[in-house]
Amino acid sequence: MSTALKPNAELALAFASSFSRPSYSKSNSTQLPRMPSGSLPNNFSGLSLASSSGLSQSKHVCSLSKNDSGESSGGFSYKDAGVDIDAGAELVRRIAKMAPGIGGFGGFFPLGDSYLVAGTDGVGTKLKLAFDTGIHDTIGIDLVAMSVNDIVTSGAKPLFFLDYYATSRLDVDLAEKVIKGIVDGCQQSDCALLGGETAEMPGFYAEGEYDLSGCAVGIVKKDSVINGKNIVAGDVLIGLPSSGVHSNGFSLVRRVLAHSGLSLKDQLPGKSATLGEALMAPTVIYVKQVLDIISKGGVKGIAHITGGGFTDNIPRVFPRGLGAVIYKGSWEIPAVFKWIQEAGRIEDAEMRRTFNMGIGMVLVVSREASRRIIEDENGAYCIGEVVTGEGVSYR
Repeated sequence: MSTALKPNAELALAFASSFSRPSYSKSNSTQLPRMPSGSLPNNFSGLSLASSSGLSQSKHVCSLSKNDSGESSGGFSYKDAGVDIDAGAELVRRIAKMAPGIGGFGGFFPLGDSYLVAGTDGVGTKLKLAFDTGIHDTIGIDLVAMSVNDIVTSGAKPLFFLDYYATSRLDVDLAEKVIKGIVDGCQQSDCALLGGETAEMPGFYAEGEYDLSGCAVGIVKKDSVINGKNIVAGDVLIGLPSSGVHSNGFSLVRRVLAHSGLSLKDQLPGKSATLGEALMAPTVIYVKQVLDIISKGGVKGIAHITGGGFTDNIPRVFPRGLGAVIYKGSWEIPAVFKWIQEAGRIEDAEMRRTFNMGIGMVLVVSREASRRIIEDENGAYCIGEVVTGEGVSYR
């Protein structure tokens, strides 16, 4: 028996606006299916609305720092690089009029006493760096991460993942490397690679290039959904460190690189890694860590920090009338972000709305839970607090 999806209060969960949407386009291509037998029936209909390893950090700080001037540097911006976040937000608002209930990090489909939670995403123009560096075996980890990190923000455990790989001419050895990364990502998030699609489209992509997208589906009990509705002023923001740029902001990164006079083979200033290695570091998959933290209680909301950075993603989990203060200097900003900002002369506000700045996931927790998390989690930082008002400020 199938259940038709209709707009209702059960699906309109308390999440704020998303900055991405599912892709509805279809390619005119030769399809090479990789779906196993016994796949899901065609009557599954979800609301997809996804927007994106161990870490050695052990220091945790909870401190305040002085305000900076915020003066314009006249440098590059994400919009200058061709990405208009505001236009994306406007499109989501228009789509919401046609498909009520969208707007969070994942789409919810009621199933008995649970929700299936779905998310879909790609890895953006990080692919261009994969082509330039020849690093193809980790880009699949990025692909999985962008979707599973989105759906875990609701407390959902990922069940399975599906991928889409498109190219003009199928290079089997290259595709194998990419899919190996997808398998690694699924293992890190404890979900099954259920199947996928390979599309060979002659003349559509440049020689040696390909495109990727994927979707993840998870499950969470209805009475266990993390939706932010219980967040109050005084709750604490806990940041989990990123591995670097992760999988967003690369249009701006590439523009900065092109104007820096450096190549991907050059050393990242002050570090032993090359720029290519630093920029291609795979996105951290937070699934197991976040689910473990949730299981111990006190987690009220979770934000995956992708496009939009802190400025746009953290408010998505707050009830109306609440905002956040971020403590500048309360975590270590990776060297790659310092290089991007300096080389591109990028304003602080633009950096914070484009990149994760070293924090890939933010948990909104009670004060009691914050103390336990800081003690238990290697590398977790107290980065701010919830305040009365709206938006995100820095001090």
